[in-house]
Formats: sequence, C-alpha cells, structure tokens
Amino acid sequence: MEWSFLSAEELSTALRSGEVSSVELTEEAIARIERDDKAINSICVPDFDRARAAARSADQARARGEDRPLLGLPVTVKESYNMAGLPTTWGAPQHRDFVPAEDAVQVSRLNAAGAVVLGKTNVPVGLQDIQSFNEIYGTTNNPWDHGRTAGGSSGGSAAALASGFGALSIGSDIGGSLRTPAHFCGVYAHKPTVGLVATRGMVPPSVPVLPVELDLAVAGPMARTARDLTLLLDVMAGPDPLTFGVAHTVTLPPARHERLRDFRVLVLDEHPIIPTSAAVRASVNRVADVLADGGAHVERHSPLLPDLTEAAAVYTHLHFSGAVASYPAEAYEELVRLAAGLSADDQSLDAARMRAASSSHRDWVMANNRRELHRHGWRQLFAEFDVVLCPITPTPAFPHDHNDDVFGRRIDIDGVEYPYFDQLVWAGVATMPGLPATAVPTGLTPEGLPVGVQLIGPMFEDRTPLRLAELLEQKIGGFQAPQ
Repeated sequence: MEWSFLSAEELSTALRSGEVSSVELTEEAIARIERDDKAINSICVPDFDRARAAARSADQARARGEDRPLLGLPVTVKESYNMAGLPTTWGAPQHRDFVPAEDAVQVSRLNAAGAVVLGKTNVPVGLQDIQSFNEIYGTTNNPWDHGRTAGGSSGGSAAALASGFGALSIGSDIGGSLRTPAHFCGVYAHKPTVGLVATRGMVPPSVPVLPVELDLAVAGPMARTARDLTLLLDVMAGPDPLTFGVAHTVTLPPARHERLRDFRVLVLDEHPIIPTSAAVRASVNRVADVLADGGAHVERHSPLLPDLTEAAAVYTHLHFSGAVASYPAEAYEELVRLAAGLSADDQSLDAARMRAASSSHRDWVMANNRRELHRHGWRQLFAEFDVVLCPITPTPAFPHDHNDDVFGRRIDIDGVEYPYFDQLVWAGVATMPGLPATAVPTGLTPEGLPVGVQLIGPMFEDRTPLRLAELLEQKIGGFQAPQ
C-alpha cells in the first residue's frame, strides 16, 4: 500500500494498529522526495538521517505502549524555524552559514508530540514575497504547474504536502503566507488567532531568539485535511513557557456549531481595492451554494462589516512599517526618499507602503488605535454571524515573476494588470485584526489549477472555522493529488 497521500489521522490509526511502522512511512516519504522533489524543489534542507533515527525511536516508544499525538508521523518544517544543527537562512545569502544551537519552540513541540521531521521547506528572502525563491535554494514550483509559483512565504511547505512529502507541515503567516500557498497548491492551512501560538525561534538569523509577542505574524499548521489542521493546532497552541506560559494555559472554546445548517455565514466575493478573478469568484460562490443547500444561513451583505478600504490602509501601514524596520540602511533610506516624492493626491496602496516606511511612532499608534476600532467592529459582526467566507487572493497561482523591482511587478486579473502587492488585501482582512482564518481547497479551475477560499472566525474561536472546514470537506471533497 502507498501511504504518502493519506491524512495524518489515517496514518496514526494505521500506526496504532500495527499495520505500518514509522520506519516504513519515513522511508516511503524519503524515497518520494528523492524521486520527485527535483522538479518541485520544496525540501530545501533534508534531514533524513535524523528522521530515520526519530522513526526508529517512535516505533520503539509505541512498542512500549506510548501514544503521543504525532507519534511516528513524517512532517516538514518551514525553513524559517530554528532547528538545532540545520541552517536557518530565511533565504538570505549573508546568512547562508548560520546554524542555530537550539530548536524553535514549535519544533520542540513537534518533537515532544513524537513527529518525525523530514527536513525544512523553501521560503522567499526574508519571508517577504508571495512566491518562494532565493539565491541559496532556488525556486519552488507549483506541483500542479511547474511554471507557476507555489506561493509564499510557506510555499515550500504547501508544495511538499501536495506532493506527498510528509503528512503535516508548520508555517507562518503575516500576509497570507499560510493561506496563499495552500490556495495555490490545493491543501489546507490555518492562520491562528494572533498570539495563540508561541513563535520563539522563528526569527531571522540576525535577531536574538527571545519570547517576543509579534504584532501581526503567527505560526500555524498546514495539512491535507481539515481535521489534521485541528490535530496539529492542538500541538502548537499555547503561550511561550518563558512568558505567559508561566501562569497561563490555553483551552480553546468548542466550535459554535457541529451541524452545517446551524452556521450563519457572511459571504464576500468582491473587494473595493482590487477585482476578484472569475475563477476565484466561482469558487466562493460554489461554497456559498453548498452552505445554502445544506441549510446554513447565508448572507451577502451586512452593515456590521468593518470598512474594507480603511482596513486595507491600516493593514498596509502596520505590515509595511514593521517589515522595513529590518531593512538595510540604504534600502530604508531609498524608500524614505521615494515617499517624500509622492504626490499628496496619491492614495494608492503602493503609496501607503512607501509612506509607512518613514512613518513616526505617533503614526503607528494612531494606526493601532484604528485597528482596535476594527476589532470591536468584528466583535459586533460575530454576534450576528459565525464565519465570514471570502477569497484568499484574487487569482489562482500565477506564473513565476522574479523581477527585482517588486513594486514594478503586476498581477494579472482576467487580462487586466494591478499592482502586485495589492493582492494582499484579502489576507489582511483577517491579519490586521488578528482573526483566525482557515484555508479550504474547493477544487480545480477549468485550466486545472487548485483554488480555495478562507473561512474567517471570531478571535480565539479557532475551532469554529476549522469545524466548518471539516463539514465543507465532507460536502465538496478536499485535497486532490496533482496528476
């Protein structure tokens, strides 16, 4: 039997029954990577020797009667997480030789849960692109069409899952970096509520490894089924043991509903900033029809929805002002110079990104105050709805675009070009207020490309969109292996 595309849940059942061993699963995964990953380039740092040793240890532990959540399951880890003895570069050539001495907290949690880590997955430089390519490890290709991107920044993880290279992966998300690769590759991902999952040890090599609370970014799970997302989230969730973990534990509330017909869903398929392609709109509307046919209460409009145009502006300010803080001085000064030359009439998001580079602390505090107003607006909306269904990006996976002038790049939406980074506005709907969002594959376009949607839920009610994702998987199917 071939095991590579079964769910983590199914593999765990087979491991418990003795139908297969962790060594067998690990050897099959390694053989598949060695055979198929030359064309995909998702596993940038293999760790096969330690994986084989971990698989033997897992089988021995099971023979002793142990049973941990991920015991013996082959998994992968995004390159940006520190793993003792392996390089952590974030795709930056100047960090090519950096090797951390300690594991990131999430790698430690994988190990404690019994996972077998096959290796690390590819990323863009600094995790700051919607594609995954860099000078050190090259380009990760979409398993469905090698001429297209697998997404970023967790593109290597999504491509690995779609290719059968391990049952689970962990990634991170600030601009859709979990959700967009999942959407492009036809797998599942979950962006947790901000602050739910500890992120220590997922830092650039030049940054001290400290238990800081990130402003927008989160760590999260990726999988080939919705139930597997919950399995991995339960391993990952919880505060850093060096800070809030001293006093706090996490108990997520149950999903608001168990049955499809009890969910109240607000459906959005258009954004005021950027159009939605016909393929993505069709995907959203297909899911909306399934929800309605299943008896769910579905609405298309609500006066409670926070203003999406202002939300995009606030998200752009918070995101980009934080991103440029780590830029080299000469790059930062160039952005400041460009911002100074902008016309006051230029209210585009590209202009907002430039202005964010030179914004003051007062500007940031004012933007943060606007964020809190949006958060309150979402609380009011989620008193009337359980989940918001909307796109992840305006298009399916697009062709590779490695133009060094990132602000000169364009995204083609049904034959019309738009600024490349404007496609982030859908990711920002959940990221800016810190809401949980689950990426759900919904099928293939007529051209044979995966397409998905996101389900956004109330803060710290992560199990609500995850449960709806499970119910939708039962209705519309889920992951399909690339042909």
